[in-house]
Amino acid sequence: MQTVKSDKTRFTAKCATEGCAWRIHAAKLPGVPTFTIRTIHEEHTCGGITHLGHQQASVQWVADSVEQRLRENPNYKPKEILEEIHRVHGIALSYKQAWRGKERLMAAVRGSFEEDYRLLPQYCDQIRRTNPGSIAQVYGSPDDSSFQRLFVSLHASIYGFLNACRPLLGLDRTHLKSKYLGTLLFATGFDGDGALFPLAFGVVDEENDENWMWFLSELRVLLENYAEYMPRLTILSDRQKGIVDGVELNFPTAFHGFCMRYLSDSLRKEFNNPLLVNLCWEAAYALTGIGFEQKLIEIEAISQEAAHWIKQISPRLWATAYFEGTRFGQLTANMVESINSWIVEASGLPIIQMMECIRRHLMTWFNERREMSMQWTGILVPSAEKCVLDAVALARTYNVIRANEAEFEVRTHEGSVTVDIRTRCCSCRGWQLCGLPCSHAAAALESCRQLVYRFTESCFTVANYRKAYSETIHPIPDRTLWKEIAGFTNEGNPEMWMVINPPKSLRPPGRPRKRRIRTEDGSRTKRVVHCSRCNQTGHFRTTCAAPI
Repeated sequence: MQTVKSDKTRFTAKCATEGCAWRIHAAKLPGVPTFTIRTIHEEHTCGGITHLGHQQASVQWVADSVEQRLRENPNYKPKEILEEIHRVHGIALSYKQAWRGKERLMAAVRGSFEEDYRLLPQYCDQIRRTNPGSIAQVYGSPDDSSFQRLFVSLHASIYGFLNACRPLLGLDRTHLKSKYLGTLLFATGFDGDGALFPLAFGVVDEENDENWMWFLSELRVLLENYAEYMPRLTILSDRQKGIVDGVELNFPTAFHGFCMRYLSDSLRKEFNNPLLVNLCWEAAYALTGIGFEQKLIEIEAISQEAAHWIKQISPRLWATAYFEGTRFGQLTANMVESINSWIVEASGLPIIQMMECIRRHLMTWFNERREMSMQWTGILVPSAEKCVLDAVALARTYNVIRANEAEFEVRTHEGSVTVDIRTRCCSCRGWQLCGLPCSHAAAALESCRQLVYRFTESCFTVANYRKAYSETIHPIPDRTLWKEIAGFTNEGNPEMWMVINPPKSLRPPGRPRKRRIRTEDGSRTKRVVHCSRCNQTGHFRTTCAAPI
């Protein structure tokens, strides 16, 4: 609208569109601080307020309008802001306007992204100070000190992984939704009960081969410095070239396997057949080469192209039957899906607040799991104990023939298998691949009056589980105290007073991408579409512009 008259006693305005009849006139009532509307033409003869955007509906006005709601619920979406403003004020705004209004208010409530980058050196110092033995290091560009990389690994996680977890490490990442984008990389172990055990986190300005190589080199240094004897690891990841090269260079003795979740997703996109995907999973879980080949024959009967696509990837990198390391039955490394509930919440915060959100969740996990394990009275963790009990129950239907003090022949309705309790091997391969006695091993052990629980891997015991969570993740003081605390001990530490500027990448305003594009799919050839009306490529029938 356009103001015609505005003083202490009168206000008159009209529609800014020339010729429109909309007009309002108000005057002050005598003796009270109140205006009354004397004249109003409510209907617009122009487009009126059906358009998007208004001079008076500024970004600050949007922020003020929904301030209370956003303080109560920081996850309040721009779409919901649009709906509320339309319901309360009767005007329609653009998505960009609502998004910018939310961003401005959240910056005032939680602090700016730029301030968090500036305080990163002090934050790393606080991590090392409050959690001795932890690693926290930030790296900036030598040219302009813009942020490049951050690596954090807490002492409690390092101790628990090296002393009590399975020698199994998964690599994954998630793209951040903050103002300056970036990617969160993480390495995650698995405790004896199969739960995720985060070991290290890295934040990089962008996901590329160079940054994956850096993250894996930091991980190698961490494990070498803290382990007197580093176990031979099994590492799970997707097929990205930077990860493959990084693992080969930094962990040359490790067994590297591909995550089945990524492989099955690629197969689904390529052929769009759920049955093929299910058969691929069954082939991956097969314990023997015969079982694996049988599933490939079934796949080939459905689609020879799909079978050829699968054979291009060496089975020793993803199939249980051919994998040389020990995966303990773990075929996936897609950690984001498992911790998605709080990673998504944290991924849009300024960098220090995001890392603090992660640290608090880990602190809660460690405490809850530590207290939960104190209630367990068995030798093995619940999931392992259930597997052993099921194996023992099934073993009672088998017939066992003893060859000597260590070798047995176990006869079942499906045939016979051989068991060697000295080397902890069964010809079905279930014992050596999963770390728990299979039903055949349980039958052999029970026949010679051996305690089945004694023949499991140590990582499945309650004692080791408690050891994994025995160390405490300590709180970090409020940032208002960092400078005062650091001033007494870091006067000669140049890193402490280094200033980190925001990275050069900046998210464009607007709706963030909901689906992440995996690197391995970036170069995949897109399907060519055909028009059924003109038989040309590049468009559908509904968008065909050819003459009839």
